Order: sequence, then structure tokens, then C-alpha cells
Amino acid sequence: MDYDKKSVQDIQVTGKKVLVRCDFNVPLDGQTITDAKRIKEALPTIQYLADHGAKVILCSHLGRPKGEFNLKYSLAPVAKKLSELLGKPVALAADVIGPDAQAKAAALQDGDVMLLENVRFHAEEEKNDPEFAKKLASLAEVYVNDAFGTAHRAHASTEGVSHYLSPSVCGFLIEKEIRIMGGALSNPKRPFVAILGGAKVSDKIGVIHNLMDKVDTLIIGGAMAYTFHKANGYRIGNSLCEDDKIDLAKELMAQAQEKGIRFLLPVDNRAGDKYDPDCHAIDVDSDNIPDGYMGLDIGPRTEKLFADAIQGAGTVVWNGPMGVSEWEKFASGTRQVAQAVASSGAISIIGGGDSAAAIEKLGFADKVTHISTGGGASLEFLEGKTLPGIACLDNK
Repeated sequence: MDYDKKSVQDIQVTGKKVLVRCDFNVPLDGQTITDAKRIKEALPTIQYLADHGAKVILCSHLGRPKGEFNLKYSLAPVAKKLSELLGKPVALAADVIGPDAQAKAAALQDGDVMLLENVRFHAEEEKNDPEFAKKLASLAEVYVNDAFGTAHRAHASTEGVSHYLSPSVCGFLIEKEIRIMGGALSNPKRPFVAILGGAKVSDKIGVIHNLMDKVDTLIIGGAMAYTFHKANGYRIGNSLCEDDKIDLAKELMAQAQEKGIRFLLPVDNRAGDKYDPDCHAIDVDSDNIPDGYMGLDIGPRTEKLFADAIQGAGTVVWNGPMGVSEWEKFASGTRQVAQAVASSGAISIIGGGDSAAAIEKLGFADKVTHISTGGGASLEFLEGKTLPGIACLDNK
């Protein structure tokens, strides 16, 4: 995939109607937004366009309304929050491509901002229906995609509209994602260390395969490590294991050895006698987890082993926790890795989800280079897959 895409700064926007796909899929409690992070992250692009005299038409999905108008998933709370943050009114259209959206878009003055209703109120959105994409595009003259979190989906508002609008460019959020993540993958500062955690090897196979040709050190933590341990003939007690992936684990370890990659697995684990935050916990060697116990975190010696491997790195990519990090008893491994990444001095990229939550919770967000805004999208990016919502944009 070509990472060198035009951004809003490369085009003329004054007086133009600009359709901007944002990711306003925020958590709600009734009509109250409980975390406005995604809205705040979209502000630089919106502000830039408004300041440069564009007529800004924002669109997004929220939740899974299953292709019908369901006011439970209305973007009304988002419009209200945007008005507060921008310090100016943001009108919400009562529809997406209907008469109200058309009238409000036609009435925009330079610098005005409006928001269309939830694009997933139409089943055609997720089907990337060309007619729907055409109608959506007809509201504007320019397309900006700034929703990295949905860039791995070819939907009407993330990919389809680009066929009917020119120029089609990225906003600042996507520009940062592709500059930093793309740079790390295509030309990393070495040594390049990747840390992969989480529950399943099957979720990360593509990432491991893609990174095998790029990294100097690959660190495996989380529950996926037990499949590798079992492949090595270790006793893993009742730990989570994908038996159908044992041969694959053997292959991956052999491949790493062949390529001269340092492949690090835990040497000790913190195990519990049941999957429960209040279980009885013990520290054990990774090759001998007793029956009746399951590994739920990396152990203290592994924390040091992993932290030492991270120090001195030029680039670090981290995706997935080291254990059941939401339970205090088993949060230490993820915490120590977060600390090591934050203090490494490396170009550090956190691939969304639980790793990002750990970094933010510990207050290290300002100590890492980049926290990706899209879980699934950043995973596919790390797999080397083409992301349709980015591939469709104009090259520089």
C-alpha cells in the first residue's frame, strides 16, 4: 500500500463543501458521552477546514443500528459536544442523504460546520452501495477521510464516496497514523522490537508473519504465549492454549531462528487456581505450571527480561496486554512493559485497545510517540494489509 497520500494541507478548501468522515463512535450512557476522546482527536482537521473557509459536512457511524433509523444511535449528543468544543453551532441533519441533509448542506456559509445523522441508519453504508455513496458524495465537492478506526472497512462513507469526489485526501489523524506506522514498517530505526500479547495466536498470525521480515526482536506475552510453550513441550497446567495452532507455533519459532530474530517467550508466569480476580496466585517457571493452575500474567523474571530487551531499541511496536491486566493481581506484567516502552527513548507505537488503555491509565501517553486510534485497523496495518479507506485517497 502506498503510504504517501495527500492531506488537507495539500489542497485548496476555501469556499468548498467538504465531506469529512470522522470516527465519532463514542461510548454513551443514555444521551451522555462518557468518553469524548475520539471527538477531541478529530478537532484539528475540523478546525483547520473551518479556519480555511471550507463548508464542513461531517459524517460518522455510532454503534450498530442495523441499517434502520433508531434514535438510540443518533449523533445528537456528538453534535452538542462538537458545538461546545468548537465554540460555534454544529447543526445536526435529521437524515443522511435526505431533504434535511441536502437543505442544510446547501445553506452552509464558509467556515460553517454541520453533522449528518448516523451513516449506518442506511444498510447501504456497510454494503458500500454505489448509489448510496453517490448521493452522499453529491452533498459535497471534496472528500476527507479522518476515521482511521474504520479505514480497514470498505464502506460507502469510508471508500465509496471517493469514486465521486475529487480531490479525496486524508485528515491529520490518518496522516499521522500512516506517517508514523508506515515509517516504522517501511524504514524502522533499529533495533526494531515488536511486543505482541493478547489471548490468541490466531488473532496475531498475520502480524507475526509480516513482522518476521522486519524486526530484530519479537516478544510474545499474554495468553498466546502458552500455545508456544506447549509447542516447546512445557507443562502449562490449565492455561489457555490453541491446540490447533501448536504446529504453526513450532513453524514460527523455527522461522525466527532461521532469520536470526531474537524470539522471546516468558520464562516465568503468575498463575491462578481459577479464572477469577480473587483467585489464589503463585509465581511459577513457565515450563512447569502445575495442573489446576492457569497462567494469567508474566512473572517477575520475565518482566525484567522483556524490559531489558526493550531498552536500547530504536523502534518499538506494542499490541496486546501481557496478562489479564484489568485484574490488579495480574496487571503487573502489562504495567512493567508499559513503563519500559515509555522510558525506552525509542520511536514507540502502541496499537490501540488494551495496550493503549494501559499506557493511558499509567499516565505514560505523553511519553510514547504514537497511540493508534484504531484497534482492528492498526492490527491490519501491522499485518501489511491494504486498508481500503486509505488506498482510495489521492497519492501525492
